Parts: sequence; C-alpha cells; structure tokens
Amino acid sequence: MVILGVVLLIVGFLTGISVLWTIGIILLVIGAVLWLLGTAGHAVGGRRHYW
Repeated sequence: MVILGVVLLIVGFLTGISVLWTIGIILLVIGAVLWLLGTAGHAVGGRRHYW
C-alpha cells in the first residue's frame, strides 16, 4: 500500500492530476499506520504482521 501510494504521488505530480496526488497521500498515510501497528506487535486485520 505504501508503494502504491508513492507511485500515485509521482504519477499525479508528473501529470498534474490532483486526484491521483490526493489518493496517493491517503494510501501512503494508511499504509504507514498499518505498517507501524504491525511492527509494534498489534494484530492488524487478524494478522500479527503486516507487510
């Protein structure tokens, strides 16, 4: 999810499409939160680790 967010940020920036930029930021933030929860040992979606 983090990689997809970064790709959308880059594509949105290069093409000037603000919707892709916004979706990229949202996916990047959600991916980072899930990643931090997974590394802290909290179960995320029934899994102990989130990759």
